[in-house]
Amino acid sequence: MTQISQPDQQFIKVSIWRGAGDKGGYETFDVPDQESQTILDLVSYIQQYIDPSLTYRFACRVGMCGSCAMMVNGVPRWTCRTHVKKITDKAGSLTIAPLRNLPVIKDLVVDMDVFFDKWVRAEAVHHPTRSIEQGVQPVSEDTAERQAANAAIECINCAVCYAACDVVASNPEYLGPAALNRAWSLVNDVRDGGREAILEAVSGTGGCHNCHSQQSCQKYCPNELNPTASIAGLKRETSKFALRNLLNPANKHNQGEPA
Repeated sequence: MTQISQPDQQFIKVSIWRGAGDKGGYETFDVPDQESQTILDLVSYIQQYIDPSLTYRFACRVGMCGSCAMMVNGVPRWTCRTHVKKITDKAGSLTIAPLRNLPVIKDLVVDMDVFFDKWVRAEAVHHPTRSIEQGVQPVSEDTAERQAANAAIECINCAVCYAACDVVASNPEYLGPAALNRAWSLVNDVRDGGREAILEAVSGTGGCHNCHSQQSCQKYCPNELNPTASIAGLKRETSKFALRNLLNPANKHNQGEPA
């Protein structure tokens, strides 16, 4: 396709990570500076008009799916909702890279398997207590448990918090803020029957007690969630759970008390 340009057109220098795995480097492109551009617009322009081999992910373009998340000037962001003029540095340039803490498949695309495997390790999956024939268990919105669950359920698995987390960067075994946030929502959900399994899973190697409470996950979450608060809740509940089992070993396999 023919590159779009106009007389006296201003350009933005965009450096994009190119490569696969641990091998690669930055390649710089000149992209026309236009009104109301997002970072995703820049990446799409490069792929459509300059280098069709550039590989990246996106879907909805309106901040609903989170699949377009990338590192922009060193910060994890949804590129579809990040406007260029709000973050371009004084030199008028941008650096775009794949999400941190995840293996790179190619260019800006990362392998999310590690991220979701940790959800499974954290038992951050629904444990049903009723069959279809029994119907859905009623939920009271007025309880403290339900309010705690509601505060954590808007995660859309974009991995921005995972990329922002320095503990993940230094400790590959750490489950990460997203998996632990999901575990906390299930611990507080009366419809979930896996409370004991969750608390055991998140208290083990790489679990909630590895969190240093730096709150990078909360700072960069596009949905304004606070995984640090969820992890703090898990720390309290796992500590109480362990103490109960220590004082009364006979109850080790009984369900824990509500949060």
